[in-house]
Amino acid sequence: MNTGELSEQIKKKGSYLCVGLDTDVNKIPHCIKSEADPVFSFNKAIIDATAIYSVAYKPNIAFYESLGIEGWKSLEKTVLYIRKKYPEIFLIADAKRGDIGNTSEMYAKTFFETFDFDAVTLSPYMGFDTVAPFLKYKNKWSILLALTSNPSANDFQYSEDKNGLRLFEKVMSVSKEWGENIMYVVGATRAEMLADVRKIVPDSFLLVPGIGAQGGSLEDVSKYGMNKHCGLIVNSSRAILYADSTPTFAETASREAEKVQKEMDAIIRLMDR
Repeated sequence: MNTGELSEQIKKKGSYLCVGLDTDVNKIPHCIKSEADPVFSFNKAIIDATAIYSVAYKPNIAFYESLGIEGWKSLEKTVLYIRKKYPEIFLIADAKRGDIGNTSEMYAKTFFETFDFDAVTLSPYMGFDTVAPFLKYKNKWSILLALTSNPSANDFQYSEDKNGLRLFEKVMSVSKEWGENIMYVVGATRAEMLADVRKIVPDSFLLVPGIGAQGGSLEDVSKYGMNKHCGLIVNSSRAILYADSTPTFAETASREAEKVQKEMDAIIRLMDR
């Protein structure tokens, strides 16, 4: 999926919502735990309930690989289901990979060929040669960790060099020259920092986790991070997935996604005035 196609979906749906499929077998409703593949059954129900309000889904790979081969099978079925029924959806592998070139080539093949994701999250710490194999794929996206919302982000990301350039700023300043299909992860709980981010990458898409259960403000994220093309994919996971543990969990998830979409639509309309 290219920039134009993604932007068109955002405009068409009045939404820049990404639903994070961080499917924890310990948290899914008991009513489906007896099914042959409860992880896929849960994902399928959530997807069908929220696809009308979402432009992207983001399976967090850790929740699947922790289950061994059965988890990978659940992930494969989830990806195939989305591709077949909702081909317009932007599909992100939240894998946070980052390794030397030949290993990165295999990771790129895994997520772009074997599983047919549109994008994968990457750690750029080891530099360009670890990201380059992913950039070879046309209309596929590398989403680089830039400024995260976890408490320990302060350990490294705000460190300054002798010129006063913070590490997250250097990551973006250098990597924006690597290729066109690069996005950045910027946490919603540090929304005011999006103004600094936009000074460096004004036209790039940003993947913004942290609204909902993590406490990030959609209004603030949009205020500081939105550009003239929207330029945002805002993720919500737990607040949608686990809003209800009863047999009506999918209907509740749909209502929660709709709430976010309506707020997003109102923001988009204000931007277009």
